[in-house]
This record gives sequence, structure tokens and C-alpha cells, in this order.
Amino acid sequence: MNLLQLIQHVDYTGIQKTLAQNPALANEAIALDERDTVKAHPLHRLCDGVFHRMYTDEQAVEMAKIFLAYGASVDGYERVENRDTPLVAAASLHADAVAQLYLEHGADIHHGGCHGGTALHWAAWCGRDKLVERLLQEPVEINRRCVDFHSTPLLWAVHGYKFGEGSNRHHQVACVKLLLQAGADATIPNKDGHSPYNFLQPEDHELRMLLASIN
Repeated sequence: MNLLQLIQHVDYTGIQKTLAQNPALANEAIALDERDTVKAHPLHRLCDGVFHRMYTDEQAVEMAKIFLAYGASVDGYERVENRDTPLVAAASLHADAVAQLYLEHGADIHHGGCHGGTALHWAAWCGRDKLVERLLQEPVEINRRCVDFHSTPLLWAVHGYKFGEGSNRHHQVACVKLLLQAGADATIPNKDGHSPYNFLQPEDHELRMLLASIN
């Protein structure tokens, strides 16, 4: 089997043997599956597999450890604005444990990926409270505004709660609490002049209570 097939089968031994024979493969772009023509860094692709439920977050961690042991770059390829690093991919693809591993290996917390959102923006939008909590232990720019929407991680959390698809409704409220406790400024608007509170409706009681005293 090739490396892609070994990943799909969660074959730790096969992956280890293949990389031992050719360590360069640890940084060679691969597709998500045989039908996919778009390729990405292996550490990114492992996160895609978690999102598509090809294997668990924990299984992806074990595979990522093997890739890192054989020289995989934790930040993927050259960091380009609006292009996801593996950490940003993990934060946006619900691969929380993988993201934690990348942080342990020194992943760049400041890089802005898709829409110019950092890992903190994406973790907040997806409602991944445990990852938000972990990222807040790093020197993140808590009020950093993304490129496309000029929105802070706090606004992303509220937006993800309101407008993310049903499968994206996780723990955005907890993320908002964590961000506020860490000093996030809830009055910072997006490029259209809307603050996080402006996105809420009467039924969003808990978030309204959290933000009402600030607006």
C-alpha cells in the first residue's frame, strides 16, 4: 500500500516503515483519497481525515507523531497569508487533539490561514472550547482582527454559533466565556460596524446575558 492507503487504514506500523525507508515522504503533499486531485501537507491531510470521520482524532494524533518523528514540518510548507498551516487546519476541522500535539511541537500560533483567521479564530468559530482554552495559554493576539471580515476571535465565536451549520454548533458559548475571561474586547466591530452583540436574537439568552453588560 502507498502512504495514503496506509493512513486510510490507520496502519501505524506501515506508516513507520514507509517513512523510515523514505523520510522525505513526511513532507510530500498527499490527497485526501484516491479521487482527490488536490494535495496538501500530510499533517494537514490528517486533520481532513478526522473531519470526514475516516478515523478518530486520537488515531490521527498517533499517525501525526510518526510523521513528526521522521521530520514533518509542524507548520507545513512556506507560510502564506490566507493559506492554512496544519495547526489552523486542525482548529477548523475539529481535530482538537491533533492541534494540541502541533502546539506541543511549536506550531506558529500567529499565522492567519483561510480568511486570515488564526487557529484561535477557527477554534472559536467551531466551538472547540478545550482548544480555545489551550490556545489562550499561549501569547495569542486575543483581539486580532482577521483579514477578510476584520473580526476578532470573540466575534467569530458568536458568528459560528449563529450561522455555522448544525454540525458546527458545539461549545461556542463556553468559548465566549473563556475569551471574555481572558480579556477579549466585545465592543470591537467587524468591517461592517457590527459588534458580536449585534448578531444575537432574543432566543440567544445566554450569549445576550454575557455580552449585554459590555455593549
